[in-house]
Amino acid sequence: MVLIGSDILLFETERNPNLTRREYATEILRKAKHWVALNEFIENRARVLNKLAFKPLDALHLASAEAAGVDYFCTCDDRLLKRARSLKDLQIPVLSPLDLIGEIEK
Repeated sequence: MVLIGSDILLFETERNPNLTRREYATEILRKAKHWVALNEFIENRARVLNKLAFKPLDALHLASAEAAGVDYFCTCDDRLLKRARSLKDLQIPVLSPLDLIGEIEK
């Protein structure tokens, strides 16, 4: 399994008011083997996803993951997970951590 980081993940991490969590997340992002830079394609796709009821940052995360061609997008955000599961327009599977573990163990 390969961790992929993005400009959007870094942006959101830097906004975390909890110093311990921010530092921990930053350390994890440093381990990313690939990086997705924000670009016009991602911004345009995020606008489409935002119109499908995703929050702007969630839309940017999903668009970045799609651009990277990830196998899985893992989230603990129940609202994002529920919305993603109800759409057929996404190009990637969106899973909870427990679902991801199940997929990896197959």
